[in-house]
Amino acid sequence: MQTKSLKQYIIEAKEKGVAIGHFNISNLEALHAIFNAAKALSVPVIIGVSEGERDFVGVHEAVALVKTLREENDYPIFLNADHTYSFDRVKEAIDAGYDSVIFDGAKLTLDENIVIAKQCVEYAKNCGREVLVEAELGYIGQSSKILDAVPDGVELTSVADAEKFVKETGVDLFAPAVGNIHGMLKDIPDPRLNIERVGEISKATGVPLVLHGASGNSKEDIQDAIKNGVAIVHINTEIRVAFHDALVKEVQDNPGEVAPYKMLKPSLEAVQKVVTDKLKFFNFLD
Repeated sequence: MQTKSLKQYIIEAKEKGVAIGHFNISNLEALHAIFNAAKALSVPVIIGVSEGERDFVGVHEAVALVKTLREENDYPIFLNADHTYSFDRVKEAIDAGYDSVIFDGAKLTLDENIVIAKQCVEYAKNCGREVLVEAELGYIGQSSKILDAVPDGVELTSVADAEKFVKETGVDLFAPAVGNIHGMLKDIPDPRLNIERVGEISKATGVPLVLHGASGNSKEDIQDAIKNGVAIVHINTEIRVAFHDALVKEVQDNPGEVAPYKMLKPSLEAVQKVVTDKLKFFNFLD
């Protein structure tokens, strides 16, 4: 598969009415699981590392890992600096070689968010290569965990605010709050997405939308969101749960095993299954 730029793949996804899967990692096993799933389906994929995940994996190490897979396999796998809360850390990721960055100013005022997001866009445009900048507007929580209730302060992004934000910042990608939440609710489905708001924001902003916090949302809701302007879908909590549950079972079933590459194989396979299932319906392959 000939590798084009991430921007070109996003444009193609919108034209085809599909979405690119974005999956977070904090270890090598998850990276290989995601890559194996994408390659088997011949679809592009984005690897995400949040500030905490970058601090654990290594800012530059993550770049080296993804770049190696891309170049050795001639495959469209890209790296995104997910949920970055300051200009300095956005700059750090751009300088390190990330394909895209997300400035997350969702907890700031609209005006404060615009100022820093615009600063990030200007730096990216002058860095000497193509780096996509995404920003968020509307709070959806911050934790990739199993939750007892919807996080306090969650609210929908208004169409007027979204239009103003994108126009004044010039971001390439926009992540609105449309009923989605970070994390997953315990024992009950996540809230339904507001598909009408997705479509309204897509039309008003004119840029590809990104759906964060899609773990726990129904296939129907996610596919409807894709049909209404979402071009990238983020999954993290579901693959963390799959990894955790498989590892716990393996340790319980084989208490004498101490070789990490043997202990972690079931976790890799569990993550790969989740990613495969998600990529199939993001790309309307099932």
